[in-house]
Amino acid sequence: MHTELSPEHAGTADGEAAKALLQKCVHCGFCTATCPTYQLLGDELDGPRGRIYQIKNLLEGEAPTRELQTHLDRCLTCRNCESTCPSGVQYGELAEIGRRLVDARVERPATERLVRWALKEGLTSPLFAPALQLGQVMRPLLPETLQAKVPERREADARGWPQKRHARRMLMLAGCVQPAMSPEINPATARVLDAAGIEVVVPAGAGCCGAIRAHLNDRDGGLADMRRNIDAWWPLIERGEVEAIVMNASGCGATVKEYGHHLAGDAAYAAKAAKVSAMTRDLSELLPALVPVLKPKLAAAAQAGRLALHPPCTLQHAQKLKGGLEAGLRELGFTVALPADSHLCCGSAGTYSVLQPALSKQLRERKQANLAALSPDTIVSANIGCITHLQAGCATPVRHWVEVLDAALRG
Repeated sequence: MHTELSPEHAGTADGEAAKALLQKCVHCGFCTATCPTYQLLGDELDGPRGRIYQIKNLLEGEAPTRELQTHLDRCLTCRNCESTCPSGVQYGELAEIGRRLVDARVERPATERLVRWALKEGLTSPLFAPALQLGQVMRPLLPETLQAKVPERREADARGWPQKRHARRMLMLAGCVQPAMSPEINPATARVLDAAGIEVVVPAGAGCCGAIRAHLNDRDGGLADMRRNIDAWWPLIERGEVEAIVMNASGCGATVKEYGHHLAGDAAYAAKAAKVSAMTRDLSELLPALVPVLKPKLAAAAQAGRLALHPPCTLQHAQKLKGGLEAGLRELGFTVALPADSHLCCGSAGTYSVLQPALSKQLRERKQANLAALSPDTIVSANIGCITHLQAGCATPVRHWVEVLDAALRG
């Protein structure tokens, strides 16, 4: 797609990057077929191709409007269109640039600014955990919409965190909301890897991966989060004491794998960020090596019943890891099925379910219906946002797949 940058954008980092991304687009429209918001709204401007045209017009000098801001806000950034695109357009990066350029010139209403500030500061704050605990106590008294955002409290596994030391060690990011919203995912991950002879290390000082602030157009804040994590991990990496950085939240994994890209222009961090990205692995990527070690120790895989798997967009579209998780679980002896719309977003999309509740709810209900059609005993996924979102209004338990594997190892 030929683009003539206006004087305002010519020569700027965002303008030139967007121009290079736009040049790959051939207007084919394959992306609209797999865009969740286009399917719901039927509006070309709420599909990838329409948003690409709007961003192109913006870069060529058209004044940004509140309407354009709304169309870009409605995008889930699920990146399904990237999986569909035959030309390899990196739409997710283009959408982020478009949002930055529009938000710089179109002021949001005060209520929107407040909600977005509360999300980026609240979800990444140390106060999030006690606030959630209070919400869980008060949950029966909360309005239905708020109840959906507050998961019920679950009892901690008495086994806790494994204490055995191993020669093989991997770093893990605890995450910002996951330890509070689903506190058993991280210990379950550590126990499963412990059973395979791998020690999990969680250094103090690491926090949010940077995705929350970055996706809310606080680019500087997101980059600061990334640098902080690199600083926390680097001593162990530099000394060669860890072989990988394992991620059990696919949203975080997708972001950390792009640290090298985001910090490429930072002379102090570019090389470190590239190294961190190269070392990062989603937990499911370890399954081929884990299966032969863990399979003889599994006594209760069949007792898990039927599993319905929801593969997160950040796993299959952002990280391009499609098919490996279900294959690994089946190899371990689990009965796993995928819903008819397994390639489509569930509507969680980070903070999207808060910022676009109506669209998010429609996508969730459609996903829940397709998962229910499989008559599962448990729904499993690989990202805390999807897990919490899908559990709302769903009688079937929704768990991280590593929790199910951990329970089967326990027998």
